Amino acid sequence: MKYTVITGASSGIGYETALAFASRGKNLILVARRKEQLEELQSKIARIHPNVEFVIQKIDLSVIENAYTLYESLRGYAIETWINNAGFGNFASVAEQDLNKITTMLHLNIEALTILSSLFVRDYSTIDGTQLINVSSGGGYTIVGNAITYCATKFYVSAFTEGLSHELKSQGAPMQAKVLAPAATETEFAKRAFDVTNFEYHGAVRKFHTAKEMAGFMLDLYDSNHVVGLVNGLTYEFELRDAIFNYVESTR
Repeated sequence: MKYTVITGASSGIGYETALAFASRGKNLILVARRKEQLEELQSKIARIHPNVEFVIQKIDLSVIENAYTLYESLRGYAIETWINNAGFGNFASVAEQDLNKITTMLHLNIEALTILSSLFVRDYSTIDGTQLINVSSGGGYTIVGNAITYCATKFYVSAFTEGLSHELKSQGAPMQAKVLAPAATETEFAKRAFDVTNFEYHGAVRKFHTAKEMAGFMLDLYDSNHVVGLVNGLTYEFELRDAIFNYVESTR
């Protein structure tokens, strides 16, 4: 029995992605900080897709030791797809940003993603049908004013995953590594990025997708042989593309 791991599954894109993969009959391992929301999602999936097996893991991946703990706890499961969706943003000038929040963001957006990706590749890169999908952002390809540090974390995610895709292909490994890069999406992202209790996308954001729409794009990327699934920041159309960053083969 094979499983799909989704981090940050308690809300937003992760939540809707879990429902989308469940609709394909994929067994799920759902990871997030908030157990109550995970249990609500678990109950919903059980009602709609009673044949889907699932595991929930309450864990805070911004604590780096927990990334190792999570991975070790899943060694008894055969994993087909790993989706690193957990992450959050921040809007503030570099001089004014809350460094405690920034440190947590760096731990989650970069360090935990790198550890979990590396461990998954180490164990599964030679297994047919495996995929690693890392969620970046349109801000992982374009620097957005007042979100410089957040964008830098997502540039890392994009560059790391695109580079990994090149590496896997050069090794002849069957695993595929892919990047999903959303633009504005109606989730809890804005509330945490702006440190506000409520945020209404309608009226405040000119264009955006729903989390369910982004989960559909996730499936499009999953079904494709492309490396990048990117929302065009001007048209808001979803584009499947090959790797975008320049890549130079090592001479060693």
